Amino acid sequence: MVLVVDDDADVRESLERGLRLNGFAVCTAADGAAALAVTREQTPDVVVLDIEMPGLDGLAFITALRALGNNVPICVVSARTRVSDRIEGLELGADDYLTKPFDFVELTARLRALLRRRGSGWSTARDSVTIGALRVEFAALRVTVRGREIPLTRREFELISVLATHHGEVVTRDRLLETVWGYDFRPQTNVVDVVVGHIRRKLEDDGVPRLLHTVRAVGFVLREEGP
Repeated sequence: MVLVVDDDADVRESLERGLRLNGFAVCTAADGAAALAVTREQTPDVVVLDIEMPGLDGLAFITALRALGNNVPICVVSARTRVSDRIEGLELGADDYLTKPFDFVELTARLRALLRRRGSGWSTARDSVTIGALRVEFAALRVTVRGREIPLTRREFELISVLATHHGEVVTRDRLLETVWGYDFRPQTNVVDVVVGHIRRKLEDDGVPRLLHTVRAVGFVLREEGP
């Protein structure tokens, strides 16, 4: 389970939805004090933590949590970009530090890395998914079809990662927008359809049967059989 700690409700909701779409169980807290309360009642596998929060901020939360002997991995996500800020967070006991804005796919890769280093038995997040001739390797940021690597842009990889995590399930355009483009993105065009079209052409370049299907007026799904 991932504990997301951020005082911005939009950020919490965006991260929660995105992480759930990528196979993580998630709980949230609006500040450090609420997060400490969560850790007393539950046992998160990893924490995604903002720094600048009212009341008990992120740095104070790290200090308090480590003083209690809780060694859960912590990935800080902060708008503070100075090297001194990163060093302070890491020296207090954070395990990783990402500056905002960050790529969501990088966040999930770092969380999986933290979980592997911890030796957690938690297996909800998969390292790879295979769907017919298609293989998506999340940590390696790699997609292959029949063993041939497919060159994808960052955005294309993020989108296919979400669909691969939930292969066989229809993912709506709205959920893809929230997860891949972010909670504050306001599309002016059919951007999801355009990116899906680019991915589809790359996947089918060598005559591979269609895997990425459109469900009219709803969204998209990765599956071997036809729509």
